[in-house]
Amino acid sequence: MILTHAEFCPPGHLGAVLAARGLDFRVIRADLGELAGLDAERPRAVAIMGGPMSVNDDLPWLRDELALLRRFIERRIPLIGHCLGGQLLARALGATVRHQPYTEMGWQPMQRESRDSPWLAGLPERFSIFQWHGDAFDLPQGAERLLSSPWCENQGFSWGDHVLGLQGHPEMTEELVRRWIAGWPHLLDPSQPSQQSAEDMLAGLPAKVAGLNRVAEGFYRHWLSLID
Repeated sequence: MILTHAEFCPPGHLGAVLAARGLDFRVIRADLGELAGLDAERPRAVAIMGGPMSVNDDLPWLRDELALLRRFIERRIPLIGHCLGGQLLARALGATVRHQPYTEMGWQPMQRESRDSPWLAGLPERFSIFQWHGDAFDLPQGAERLLSSPWCENQGFSWGDHVLGLQGHPEMTEELVRRWIAGWPHLLDPSQPSQQSAEDMLAGLPAKVAGLNRVAEGFYRHWLSLID
């Protein structure tokens, strides 16, 4: 099951990976009330995608989603969160999500903070993940920090052996990168050193996305391997 929160934040490359494996999956729009009546005991693995809202917004469906995620955590099913999804997992595990005084946007280099996490197995020593966020999560109690970037201390965490929260967007495709840049130019602020310019984001885009796809597939491979 894939939880989404906006039309412009789809599963992206994750959907392509699942389809290539011949796996059935259901996409749920949490923000449109599609959580109502959902059986929390049925999903065998769940991915949580991004969205423009904040975990701190007072929205009834966000409260419902957090309750659902807590039940999934209790069930110990494999969970992977992307940006807002990572923030939701952090909050569901009791951590604070904070608004940053700047936005981190563009291709940001990752610093490994773990040498032996199975979530990072097979990934290159150096890689970038596309970023587009103004909030960031603290680490939940008992979590392991996996990744950091120059502008965000907590880029990824694991909790137990079945939860991965990511601050970035490994699911991005060329189409999504171009769409976000074209659709929200007012969010681009060249005075912020935490942002790349649109030109830098788009430079060499096919190669950047191909590298990101390989990184995403590493995360997704381990996530799927945890399904009972």
